[in-house]
Amino acid sequence: MVSIISGFKLILFIAAVASIISAATSATLAGRKVFDVRSYGARGDGKTDNAIAFTKAWKEACQWKGYPRVYVPFGTFYLGAVTFTGPCKSRISFIIKGTLLAPKDPNAIKQDTWIIFRYVDYLTVSGGGILDGQGSYSWPLNNCHKTLYCRALPMNMGFQFVRFSRLSRIKSINSKMGHFNFFAVQYFDITRVRIMAPGDSPNTDGIKIGSSNHMKIHHVDIGTGDDCIAILSGTTNLDIYNVKCGPGHGISVGSLGKFKGEKSVQGLTVRDSIFNGTSNGVRIKTWASPGSPNLVSNFLYKNLQMINVENPINIDQRYCPNPPCSLKSFSQIQIKDVKFNNIWGTSTNKVAVKLQCSKNVPCKNVELFNVNLVHRGRDGPAISLCENVAGWTRGKISPPSCIR
Repeated sequence: MVSIISGFKLILFIAAVASIISAATSATLAGRKVFDVRSYGARGDGKTDNAIAFTKAWKEACQWKGYPRVYVPFGTFYLGAVTFTGPCKSRISFIIKGTLLAPKDPNAIKQDTWIIFRYVDYLTVSGGGILDGQGSYSWPLNNCHKTLYCRALPMNMGFQFVRFSRLSRIKSINSKMGHFNFFAVQYFDITRVRIMAPGDSPNTDGIKIGSSNHMKIHHVDIGTGDDCIAILSGTTNLDIYNVKCGPGHGISVGSLGKFKGEKSVQGLTVRDSIFNGTSNGVRIKTWASPGSPNLVSNFLYKNLQMINVENPINIDQRYCPNPPCSLKSFSQIQIKDVKFNNIWGTSTNKVAVKLQCSKNVPCKNVELFNVNLVHRGRDGPAISLCENVAGWTRGKISPPSCIR
């Protein structure tokens, strides 16, 4: 009888423990909730405008205290302009499995970016899905290569005042203008992202960054019609590595010096990356204009391969894509402490290294270390061009350095 009672007590004890474990597990799962956009009326038929449904799903997820996930399943979800605004009550994920399809008509998007995330901390956007900007219908409207007063077309996705966040495993194709735009962003990680648009698509920059700091861009593949990465005013402490760029205009700082009130760009590293068939490799471009003085400093370009790149190393302080330009004006941007370390490959331009600095504020402390760029054209081997630059060279340098 004693053994039977003991066995019964043991069963009760095991049941009680199992109940406690089950309750704890339920409590953990209760903190996680999936907000499937289909539950809010979204339809993945490629026709229905799902902007209202997506916005409702975001608002409820943003207010959830736990680990909310906005979920976009497989399918083609036509989406008008949307802005997802925080702050949210906890970390939040936006998971895209399917394709988000932008309106063909740019006039249907009444904001500068098709999809915007604003004032959110601890955000993750991922899932392996596609952003399709349907830009081919808008590119004929873009005349920015002819005039300063060109029409601004919407970009695919933007992040504004977002901190401690991440973008990963997303593919962006055929944006109307830029693909991803970052403004006033801090501590942001971009990885496993693929960006695609034809090489002749106008102003389709891959990633644009301004007034941001402490960002990482790595293991991304960018082929587009403008800069693979454009680094603008006020950006500091940016680490770029393991990037494949091409087609495109390379990784560019600037342009700077066109507008008043621009901020300095400092603390940039570009390393362990490949440029294939681009018009530029690494470039710093400033307008030859009497604008406000500014500073570009503390840059490191390291371990970069150039494959048939037109201008592999390019400091251009006479930047002027839209004539007329004054030959009497000089850039007011000071460029200093820039290192080019272990850069090799082929240049389609005879001038493989161009360091064309400002007469008013010459470049300082520019270093070339182990540079090997080859030009195989009929016009002879590669050469360097220097204007108003001071610095030094180390290691093997080809073409011969013009820094004195």
